[in-house]
Amino acid sequence: MIYLDLFLGFLRVGCFAFGGAYGAIPLIREVVRSHGWLTDEALTYMIAVSESTPGPIMVNLATYVGSRQAGFLGAVLATAAVVLPSFAVILLVMIILRALLQNGYVQAVLRGLKPCIIGIILATGVQMLASSIFAAGDLSVNVRSAVIAAALTGILLAVRKFTGRKITAIPLIILSALLGIIAYGV
Repeated sequence: MIYLDLFLGFLRVGCFAFGGAYGAIPLIREVVRSHGWLTDEALTYMIAVSESTPGPIMVNLATYVGSRQAGFLGAVLATAAVVLPSFAVILLVMIILRALLQNGYVQAVLRGLKPCIIGIILATGVQMLASSIFAAGDLSVNVRSAVIAAALTGILLAVRKFTGRKITAIPLIILSALLGIIAYGV
């Protein structure tokens, strides 16, 4: 019976949790309190833990509550139930989108949007770079930010020239963090 309660309780959360994880917290609270699975205090602690661990809050909470109430199988059922509605919606959207992508007009719109999206991303990047390098309100230069930006640009260009490959996002983030620690931490 606990397995069915876990599945149906978290399926309800997955079906009606609009507005993201924080919008789902009242639903999760209602489900766990109505079944007596968690106290308000324990739920508050688990929300804090779920926010600090990788993954969506709803999935982390469902996995924890399912595990606590019914072990591994309970964790699997609660997690599957909370993600099942989103999975079904995305699957339906992809089926519809696949049919739409065959349409010539839709393809033309997407080809037209591509340069626009590239421009938006580029403008955002340039704006973020400028706000990082130049102090707000005046034209004084933040030398550390300028050096980090120049170093990253140089590294990107050198790697591309000598290896013919691009640096992926993860090594770039790690490299940026290291340069930030060196520039601001020392």
